[in-house]
Amino acid sequence: QVQLVESGGGLVQSGGSLRLSCAASGRILGSYAMGWYRQAPGKQRELVASITSGGTTNYVDVMKGRFTISRDNAKNTVYLQMNSLKPEDTAVYYCNGRFANGIAVIDYWGQGTQVTVSS
Repeated sequence: QVQLVESGGGLVQSGGSLRLSCAASGRILGSYAMGWYRQAPGKQRELVASITSGGTTNYVDVMKGRFTISRDNAKNTVYLQMNSLKPEDTAVYYCNGRFANGIAVIDYWGQGTQVTVSS
């Protein structure tokens, strides 16, 4: 099994910054894309940003220029630097990662970390 553990969420004022981290552990024989999703109350979970094992990034347009995704392959860790935060960024942020565990390639999810931006 592979476990993803997020950290770094919290309460921040509008215009502030937060850095989320997500560390994968367990039986990891290969890592593929990792990414961040978010889900606001009453809304569907949506992609924020993703990054391949080679470092190619993809962002949802509204996050471009404010959020930066990066990863450390040696640590199987993905980061999300969030700047110029807005109240509408308030959501639970989930880490996602695709890993090979020796039996199959599977998408795994973290438990989520709350980000609250006050106006």
